[in-house]
Amino acid sequence: MIAHADLIALATTLKLASISTLVLLLLCTPVAWWLANTRWRYKHIIEAIVALPLVLPPTVLGFYLLLWFSPQSAVGSFYQQLTGSTLAFSFTGLVIGSVIYSLPFVLQPLQNTFSAIGRRPLEAAATLGASPLDSFFSVVVPLAKPGFITASALGFAHTLGEFGVVLMIGGNIPGETRVASIAIYDHVESLQYANAHSLALVLLGVSFLLLVFVYANNRSVLVSKA
Repeated sequence: MIAHADLIALATTLKLASISTLVLLLLCTPVAWWLANTRWRYKHIIEAIVALPLVLPPTVLGFYLLLWFSPQSAVGSFYQQLTGSTLAFSFTGLVIGSVIYSLPFVLQPLQNTFSAIGRRPLEAAATLGASPLDSFFSVVVPLAKPGFITASALGFAHTLGEFGVVLMIGGNIPGETRVASIAIYDHVESLQYANAHSLALVLLGVSFLLLVFVYANNRSVLVSKA
């Protein structure tokens, strides 16, 4: 059985992963399309910045985000004046940190998908009188559906397992910033291995099912193209 406090932590984790994935899809779609089609000679600098969370230790990223979110910084001060609360150690801060931390897991699959599609479908739609925006949503988005599924699943699964970034910028506030990974750490630290196992098993199962879904989707796409 999963304890009530762990259920709350699990609900917070699923809420965080869902909101972060939605925000990532909205942000990454135009950026990925631009990166896939631009001929700007320095686009590799943008790609390197986006990929930094893949190689940076989570605590390093979390440390700089904590400084960025503090009331002494311009961003943290502006947010506090706007809302009356601090950005650090808040759920909003967790969402922003999760979006940054999981950015490459959503953007790169979309960029690869858009690169594979190319501009030819848009050019064909333009000859029929479709506007660029209409062509994108009516032609490119349906063709990129497998890429959107992969990006969504990877972004969601990656957010589920966050620990270092979440701990640095969110702390361990029950019902607010206490997510499943931190709850597992607390259980292990207090030698409550049964509780840790129950919660870890849920995350393991969800992550495994998401990856199975991604690979099954990719396989169906390859079969349909064969």
